[in-house]
Order: sequence, then structure tokens, then C-alpha cells
Amino acid sequence: MQCTNRDRNRDSDCDPGPDPDFGLPRLANGWLGVGDGTLRERGFRGIMPRRSEAMPRWFSPNPGTPELSRIDRHIDNHLRTIEALRSRIPVIERIGRLMISCIEEGGCIFWLGNGGSAADSQHLAAELVGRFEQVRPGIRSVALTTDTSTLTAIGNDDGFERIFARQIEALGRPGDLVIGISTSGNSPNLLAAVRSARDLGLTTVGLSGRDGGRLKALVDLCLLVPSDNTARIQEGHILVGHILCDLVEQRISSA
Repeated sequence: MQCTNRDRNRDSDCDPGPDPDFGLPRLANGWLGVGDGTLRERGFRGIMPRRSEAMPRWFSPNPGTPELSRIDRHIDNHLRTIEALRSRIPVIERIGRLMISCIEEGGCIFWLGNGGSAADSQHLAAELVGRFEQVRPGIRSVALTTDTSTLTAIGNDDGFERIFARQIEALGRPGDLVIGISTSGNSPNLLAAVRSARDLGLTTVGLSGRDGGRLKALVDLCLLVPSDNTARIQEGHILVGHILCDLVEQRISSA
């Protein structure tokens, strides 16, 4: 039922109708609701305050504001970076072949990086161990960023620069593939791991940006996201990672 003015000033089960500011249904207590009413049925009172009550000053739903212009710039820069990745298709294809070769020969794909790149490492390893889009056998893949006991033990005993290199020395075997992710290409612990991998006969790949830093010269193959902005580089990395998972999965599923 539709709310009366009296209902609007107290808790009620009536339908207050759409919010004039946002086009969202407003709950009787003045908060905006979402979805089909499920949240209300569970006792939630919406997710957004009325603009007149508690809306942050920087937020405005009106078009043409500086905030929306800033959002537009982020989206435009993202799209330009992603479109520019088309020039890297041959490199992406070559990395995919290296991954497929490693898997078909019984090797393991190791991922490593710091911060957001550590999160990408875990994400992409999980796509291979579990699945990306298709049901298929699991793929040997390990993110060297997840074992806190190992990371803190090595960091405490040997220094932070050795946290990945030591794991490569313990776990890596010829035929394995190491993929290092670094937006700058200059992370000391990642460079140390690549050097250890090369000494052991492992194949090495870098995902970086800008000019690739020192990583570019150390790895067998390096993909550079064509951007100088860290966020855009990271967004390029996860797209490339998903493309690589798809290439690998297609091959494994069709074998």
C-alpha cells in the first residue's frame, strides 16, 4: 500500500514510492531501499541515507558535477589502456604458449608480487587450480604470496628481499614457470626470485608497466601494460591474467 504523510514519519510496512532524488524506493524511515524488497523483509532499512540527512557533501546525483567528470576521466583512461593492450596480443599469445607447455610437461606455474600484485597472484593461481570458466582437471599453480608462516620466517631470518627467492629454491624445478607481477618492474624481492629461478633453469615471465624496470631485462618474456598509472597497469594485468587463464583452459579442456 502507498504511504500516507503520517506513515512517512514512523516505521511502517507501507510502500513510500520512488525517491525523487535517485529514483530508488525510499523506506518509511527515510532510507533508500534496493532490489525487490528482500532486504526490507529481512529487517534491513536500506543502504543509502536521504541526501538531505546524511549524504556526504562530496556526493551529488546531479549530472555535470566535477565528481562525475572525475569518474568519466577514470573510465576513459581505463578504456584507453585496455584498448592499447591490443598491441600486446602477440606477447600475450607467447606467454599463453609458455604456460601450456609448462602444464603439458608436468610443471608448475608460480605467481608472485607485492601488494595488489600479490592479490593478483593469488587470484590467478586460484583460477588455474580451481577453474576459470570450464569444468576441467585442476592445474598445478601456486601463489608464493599466501603462506604467512613461510613469508614471515624467511623475512625474519633472511630479509624481505628473499621471501620469494627462497621459496623458488625450495619448490621450483626445471620445467616450471615463474610469473612475476610488478607495476614498476623494480621490486627487489621479485627481482631476486627471478634470478634464483633462472639459476635453477626455470622459465620466467614478467607482467609490468611503464618501461618494465629492471624486470624486463631479467625475464625470458615481459608484457608491459602501456600506461604510467599504477591503477591502470593493475587493471591491465588482471585482464591479461584472465585471458591467459582462458587460453590455458581451452587447451586443457580440448586435450
